[in-house]
Amino acid sequence: MSSPSKNKGSGFEREVAKFLSELYSESFIRAPGSGAYTGGSNSHRKQVLHENQIRTFKGDIIPGESFPLLNSECKFYADFQFHQLFSESNQLETWLEQLMVAADPDDLNILYMKFNRKGRFVAVQASVPWVTSCNYFRYTSVKHGTWMIYSFNTFFELNSSIVKTHSKS
Repeated sequence: MSSPSKNKGSGFEREVAKFLSELYSESFIRAPGSGAYTGGSNSHRKQVLHENQIRTFKGDIIPGESFPLLNSECKFYADFQFHQLFSESNQLETWLEQLMVAADPDDLNILYMKFNRKGRFVAVQASVPWVTSCNYFRYTSVKHGTWMIYSFNTFFELNSSIVKTHSKS
């Protein structure tokens, strides 16, 4: 039997997959067992898998067919210390590392975050020309460069077409 926190995280992964499926009219699903089967110390597995298998096991969400370069990680936690964004956030650094260890050089990497009583957010690399509003935050990771953190809904209202464009081969 799964722990309550694992169930909570899995539920958020399904929530994100359902949202993306409805937004793009394609099938996005939670990765079986979740997590980066081909990331980090498991990167050797890429040697024996074909391209579609690698894409299937990268990240928490298996993207729709026309999104081969989309790499996603989902995190649902009770709380997040937002004030740490003004310096170095160990928690955010850990999540970015998990996202990036599974990433390939041309991937569009998105970190989805949800916090109890605070809402849903996304973090995306600032190197992509995102449409911005006044409601985003720039965070500079020592290891992974500059990221933009948006509220989930605002990000997709402004950037859903850019996500699709930058997720294609």
